[in-house]
Amino acid sequence: MSTPALQTTPAAVVSQTAASIEALRPVYELVAPDFRAVNQLIPKQLTSDVNLVSEIGSHIVASGGKRLRPLMVLLTSGALGYNGEQHVKLAAIIEFLHTATLLHDDVVDHSGLRRGKVTANEKWGNAPSVLVGDFLYSRAFQMMVDVGQLDIMAILADATNTIAEGEVLQLANIGNIATTEAEYREIIRCKTALLFEAACHTGAVLARDKSHPSAELMRKFGLHFGITYQLVDDWLDYVGDSETLGKNVGDDLTEGKLTLPLIYAIQNAPRQQRQTIEAAIARRSIDELPEVLDIVRTSGALDYVYQAVRNEADQTLCCLESLPKNAYVDALKALTEYSTSRLF
Repeated sequence: MSTPALQTTPAAVVSQTAASIEALRPVYELVAPDFRAVNQLIPKQLTSDVNLVSEIGSHIVASGGKRLRPLMVLLTSGALGYNGEQHVKLAAIIEFLHTATLLHDDVVDHSGLRRGKVTANEKWGNAPSVLVGDFLYSRAFQMMVDVGQLDIMAILADATNTIAEGEVLQLANIGNIATTEAEYREIIRCKTALLFEAACHTGAVLARDKSHPSAELMRKFGLHFGITYQLVDDWLDYVGDSETLGKNVGDDLTEGKLTLPLIYAIQNAPRQQRQTIEAAIARRSIDELPEVLDIVRTSGALDYVYQAVRNEADQTLCCLESLPKNAYVDALKALTEYSTSRLF
């Protein structure tokens, strides 16, 4: 299979990304009143007597992003006919959990750029960033109590615990050139896909009993969507640019993270090229980035990841086939198509 992305230029990626985001406008419009309510609730819940908490929390929450995870809470609950008001609070909870993981991630990764802006740890330091991340976690759990459903609390508690395990698993594999695709997939399942899964699962549980078949389908949808989304992000790290990614190109390499494009290249490139990659990972240096990018692009790695994305996206869409036919389900399909459209 020939991957059109091998010829993708940074300018083309920017243009295509802007077009795909514009394509999501009808999705956001479908839940516009609820989405506005989420955006109004978030700053209200960020208040603290400690000014630095509010300052750092506001910095990262207001730093951009599409807020896909809270959006998916609204869509999944709507798709299954939920008519209450707790989905707004649940969407804000999901965003707080996500924001907390970003604060901790940036400290662990020594990141200086997030969504195209200076990270909190770069601006205020590591210790305040970690502590405000903890504040966001605890505030999210306070809000869970207000939602008052034990099934939802259990789902989110389990997800939060597994995400933390994923962080440790990724840290343990930093610089490990023997990392397998199976190990990589477990890391992205824990770190990225679990919160998408929890967003969709809890949104469904609001509308239906946890044991209802549609709730399980929504859980699986979120899981496969999250894996698809992370695969695309890791693909973009080798074809995009800083403006498109919202982070520095090659960050994964300099942080010693082995994502699927690099894992495939190590396993399939000629010995001398493998040694080049291994040396770059060992030095955590940006100096070899152009050469490593060339190896990844010529090894067939991008073709391989492209096909992995298509396979995962197919599983994502299959989860929606037996759900009620309505505009919310159509919007979830559009979100999946948006995710994969970032490849082109």
